Amino acid sequence: MKTKNVVLTLAAVIVASVFTFAAEPSSQVAVINQNNSGVYKLIYVGSIAGKVTVTIYDSNNNVLFSESTRGLSKFMRPLNFNGLEHGEYSIEITDANGTQVQKVNYNTSKIAIAEKTAVANEIAVKTIHITKLQGSGKYLMSAAGNGKINVLIFDSNDELIHDEKVTINGSLGLVYSMKEVQGEPTFRVIDIASNKRVK
Repeated sequence: MKTKNVVLTLAAVIVASVFTFAAEPSSQVAVINQNNSGVYKLIYVGSIAGKVTVTIYDSNNNVLFSESTRGLSKFMRPLNFNGLEHGEYSIEITDANGTQVQKVNYNTSKIAIAEKTAVANEIAVKTIHITKLQGSGKYLMSAAGNGKINVLIFDSNDELIHDEKVTINGSLGLVYSMKEVQGEPTFRVIDIASNKRVK
C-alpha cells in the first residue's frame, strides 16, 4: 500500500512538472518598427529547427501575406507595410509549439519622420528599441546607426545592475536576461559621442 502511494505521488509530481513546462513559451517573437517607417523587423527564436509560418492579416481578418520557412530555429526578416492603408494588422507566427500573434499599428507620419531625422543629425545612433519578450524574463534591445552606446540597466529601486558599452555598425540586437531582477527593470541608453540619452 505504501509503495502504491509513493508511485501515485511521483506520478502527480511528474504531471505537475509537465504542465509547468508546457506553460512556458518555448518560442520568442518580437516585431520592431524601423525608424517610424513602413518597414518592421520580425525576430523569431525557437527551441528547435522546424517549419515556421508567418501570416499577416488586416483588420478585417483578410490574409495579406503568408510564408513558411523550414529548417531554421531562428531568423530575422523585414516586413514591408509601405503601400498598405494605415491601421492595425495582425502578424501570426505558427510553429510546432503553437501560434503567437503580434499586433502592429501601421501609421507613418511625416512629422514624426522629420523629428527623427533632426535627432539623427545630432547623434550617431538613430534608433533604440527595448522589447520585453513574452513570458521569458528577457528583454530585446535593437539599435540602428553607427557609433558607441552605453547601456545602463536599473532595478525597480533605481539601483544600477548592468553597465555595458556597445559598438553599433548598422544594426544590432542584444537579449538581456532579467529573470533574477525584482520588478520591472529600466533601460537608459546614452550615445557616447554626443553624451545624449537616446532611450
